[in-house]
Amino acid sequence: MANPAPGVAGADQHRGALVHEAATEGGSQPEEKQTPRKRRAAKNASRKRSPKSRAHKRVHVCSVRLNDEEKTLLASAATAARTSLPAFLARSGLAAASDLDNTVAAIAGRRELVSEFFAARRHLGHVGNNLNQVARAINSGAQPAELDAVIAATQRAVQRVQDATDQFLAQN
Repeated sequence: MANPAPGVAGADQHRGALVHEAATEGGSQPEEKQTPRKRRAAKNASRKRSPKSRAHKRVHVCSVRLNDEEKTLLASAATAARTSLPAFLARSGLAAASDLDNTVAAIAGRRELVSEFFAARRHLGHVGNNLNQVARAINSGAQPAELDAVIAATQRAVQRVQDATDQFLAQN
């Protein structure tokens, strides 16, 4: 057998021969007695929950698309409720589904309000067109007969927008 080079492992380490000294690679120590590992104690035993039964586990996945504003609003609401966003969505959806009368009324009321805002916007567009025609007639020196009707329509449009705005503010 050849002599090992200086500074290199001795002949007793050749081909995996057992060495009764400390391992150099950080592995187990042959002379040391192995101590069994201790189990970690639970962080807070009072917060540990038992697993859900098969009947109550949530196994279905529903995908929801949100814009940035909606996601931010829902994420902050979930954080305030100390729950995850999916759990918050599931719980709030279930709460809304369990009280369908109020939920449907709220959704229908919101849709009606949005429809009213669009209708008021169209109305203002028509009134604006009429005001432009009256202004053109006055600028040309004429006295339009429908001036009083246009002013009354303008006041109705303003009142319609005011009513819709008040209704919106009352809901929020």
